[in-house]
Amino acid sequence: MRRAQAAMEFLMTYGWAILVVLVAIGALAYFGVLNPSRFLPTSCTIGVGFSCDEFKVDNLAASNVEIWVRNGIGKSLTITGGDMTLTEQDGNVCTAVTENGAVAGAGDQALADGARGQWVWTCNDISATTPVGSKFKVDMQFAYVASGESLSHTASGSMTTKVE
Repeated sequence: MRRAQAAMEFLMTYGWAILVVLVAIGALAYFGVLNPSRFLPTSCTIGVGFSCDEFKVDNLAASNVEIWVRNGIGKSLTITGGDMTLTEQDGNVCTAVTENGAVAGAGDQALADGARGQWVWTCNDISATTPVGSKFKVDMQFAYVASGESLSHTASGSMTTKVE
């Protein structure tokens, strides 16, 4: 009888301790302390030969996604304006306001070797669905033709950053 009582006390003591630990972990997870997206770095990658110099997502009324891309392929190139797209996590396609600093849809945009180009997209639902400080991930794709070539190439990449 004494051994059964000792075993029961042992199980109850450790059972309560395990329950307290589980409640503490649950509380930390509920309040977002254990949210892994808080610890992920911001990143921006595009295909070989291109780099993201600067990038930003704002939650203002305009809801803009802005990126500065540097041409590092070793040749001047022309980016075909109609193929510049940006797709958000939820599948929405953002509409470009400018392409390489010019008005969207104005035609092809030249980008010299080593030069930077700016693109700004308007995504209408950023301010409605994404609070400031949360992570925002987008996939981008654009077509270009290098100088002296006639075939069109496609570069794609992704950007993950916090909404400002």
